[in-house]
Amino acid sequence: MRVSPPPPRTLVAAALALSLAATGCAGEGNGADADGSSLTLGYFPNITHAPALIGVEDGLYEEALGDVDFDTRTFHNGPDAVNALFSGEIDAAFLGPNPAVNGWSQSGGEALHIIAGAAAQGSGLVVRDDIETIDDLPGHTFSTPMLGGTQDVALRWFAREQGWEVDTAGGGDLSIIPQDNPDTVDAFELGEIDGAWIPEPHLSRILAQDDAHLLIDEPDLWEETDGMYVTTLLVVNADYLENNPETVADLLRGHVESVDRIDEAPEEAAETARLHLEDLTGGTLDPEITATAFDNVAFTVDPIVPSLLTQAEQAEAIGLLDPVDLTGIYALDPLNDVLAEAGREPVVGLEG
Repeated sequence: MRVSPPPPRTLVAAALALSLAATGCAGEGNGADADGSSLTLGYFPNITHAPALIGVEDGLYEEALGDVDFDTRTFHNGPDAVNALFSGEIDAAFLGPNPAVNGWSQSGGEALHIIAGAAAQGSGLVVRDDIETIDDLPGHTFSTPMLGGTQDVALRWFAREQGWEVDTAGGGDLSIIPQDNPDTVDAFELGEIDGAWIPEPHLSRILAQDDAHLLIDEPDLWEETDGMYVTTLLVVNADYLENNPETVADLLRGHVESVDRIDEAPEEAAETARLHLEDLTGGTLDPEITATAFDNVAFTVDPIVPSLLTQAEQAEAIGLLDPVDLTGIYALDPLNDVLAEAGREPVVGLEG
């Protein structure tokens, strides 16, 4: 007899709960720098984290932070980054919306705050050429970056909308197998999976292979926000923000400059990001693939609040998130102060 898997939300919460247990509770004893003399930033080797790639490679954060001792760490999934944020190993991080919401939920709204947007769009479902229509998807195997992550929720929500059954053990009408993005690219090439709902540049890396095409471009699913949905956010440890508001403001100045540099010189930024990715991964990335990936992502400091609320509702509806009150998850005043210094319009939070 097959044993039923544990409830999905239990699986998603498990890693976070382990971190909370290890640190006592989020927001207490987490090593947040009391005097702001240092700041460690976490990010992923993804094009959707390009503001981090460019900001680190070109020294924009380090310059903005001045005398603050600046360090970085890279991650391949949201829970690892959130756990590091909880434990004080890092002070700020670039995260997908679902890991950010999960971290907020599991810490009772105490561990982190969203302080800016970073990227929108840049994800979709790439499949083999013999999968020609949506109706061809059942019976095939697909990957997402991680259970309960942003792209994982997107695929599971899409399956639910089609009336298909999926579970966390890889069963159901679609077999969904979470794995790290680089492994997904290799698995597609080896024929181990039939497709993936995945972010850039891995989406474009798979599309560059033979026998691959884009079946679902995720912006097409976001009519209510004109195709815009948040992919990457900049979050900060709540204690660090409270203790070091000026340091966080300086971090945001570097972040705004990084996003501006992407907007002003996208080709140069794409090349900078490519070189930084190669340094991080030890591999090579085709310049044309990088340029294509950049074209598929919109970089913005606006956190696109309505889309995060929708993503949280979807995660709750498919059982990957307990009901959560998101009041207080955003702390956008520091960003809006930085934008005001430059004579720019503020971004909008939950309160409108």
